Amino acid sequence: MTANDPRDISIDAFDYPLPEERIAKYPLRQRDACKLLCYSVRDNSVADRVFSDLPSLLAPESLLVVNNTKVVRARLEMRKPSGARVEIFCLEPEKPADYESNFGATGSCTWHCLVGNSKRWKDGPVEMRAAAGGCEVLLEAFRTSEQGVIEFRWSPASLSFSEVLATAGRIPIPPYLNRSSETTDNDDYQTVFSNYEGSVAAPTAGLHFTDSLLQRLADAGIERADVTLHVGAGTFQPVKSDTMGGHPMHSEFIEVERKFILRLVEQLKNRRPVVAVGTTSVRTIESLYYIGRDILEGKWSGEVWQWAPYGSCDSEPDTMDALEAIIDYLEEQGEDTLRARTRIIIAPGFRYRIVDTVITNFHQPKSTLLLLVSALIGDSWRCLYAHALDSGYRFLSYGDACLFSR
Repeated sequence: MTANDPRDISIDAFDYPLPEERIAKYPLRQRDACKLLCYSVRDNSVADRVFSDLPSLLAPESLLVVNNTKVVRARLEMRKPSGARVEIFCLEPEKPADYESNFGATGSCTWHCLVGNSKRWKDGPVEMRAAAGGCEVLLEAFRTSEQGVIEFRWSPASLSFSEVLATAGRIPIPPYLNRSSETTDNDDYQTVFSNYEGSVAAPTAGLHFTDSLLQRLADAGIERADVTLHVGAGTFQPVKSDTMGGHPMHSEFIEVERKFILRLVEQLKNRRPVVAVGTTSVRTIESLYYIGRDILEGKWSGEVWQWAPYGSCDSEPDTMDALEAIIDYLEEQGEDTLRARTRIIIAPGFRYRIVDTVITNFHQPKSTLLLLVSALIGDSWRCLYAHALDSGYRFLSYGDACLFSR
């Protein structure tokens, strides 16, 4: 390990008191009316603003990067013939393995799942019925020989799995909201730019945007670009080890178009800001450097290792060289889109290479997302979170937002 390696970090150092009443159970009716806490490391300046002020707070010619993933109705409440309830939480497609093909599958598919009340389900199928648009859907689930993999079968078999989930499933809101999902969450827990199904949790910093705000940003000369990171249930996984070295980061699927990487290169060449909306966009963008580095070294395996940013490596290429290596790689492969996985952990000691500014929410105590924020703005997060608690800010997924710049 090196002096900048975070494996010795104690997660207890990233604790803070969060009263239950400060956790926002529901979003504001007007998405962009939430509070916005602004902080710049360079100026050491703090300001309390409103999210709708964003066009005046970002520099013209900034590139605003959003995660266009869409939350799927991944919670299924099923029953055994005896009536016993079994809850299945779809995590990731297994067969077909890619998201688009799986959601388009008809008749059957398999998923990696979490199963609640699993002791009640020892053998045989569980099922549920749901009706929508004059059509009754019968969904059955079967355990497979592989641990945690569930086979789904349904009728009418002509329906896609996406249509089945839209009919039978529920939006999996975060467990810390301490309430069941409601009909309003179907819209509230999606961003206005959500497009590609695959997440079991929303990229919540994006929830504050409205179509009118996006138009005002465009009118102010701030261009928007999309990436995809399908958020897994691991985003809620608590750190149980004493130090970060014992915490396994979850793997998440990312998809980035070649034209976006070309756009990033142009942005960096002209020294113009890159603004990431949410920690998922940060993880996606900053993972690109390590993908490019691995390509240059002939070591690209399809996944960014958790500790790739830390410790010794064969080389530390320039950021531009790493990005251009991905562009060349995609051209050689005849591909327009990079599809990969990332386990990257961004923590104090991490060097941000691409992202200048992060729009994010307030995160849970002792979470890896709080480590990501600290890597950007240092220990200032403590005073900023204390200020937010004293000033009536609302916390977590449906809460208020932050605009942090390094």
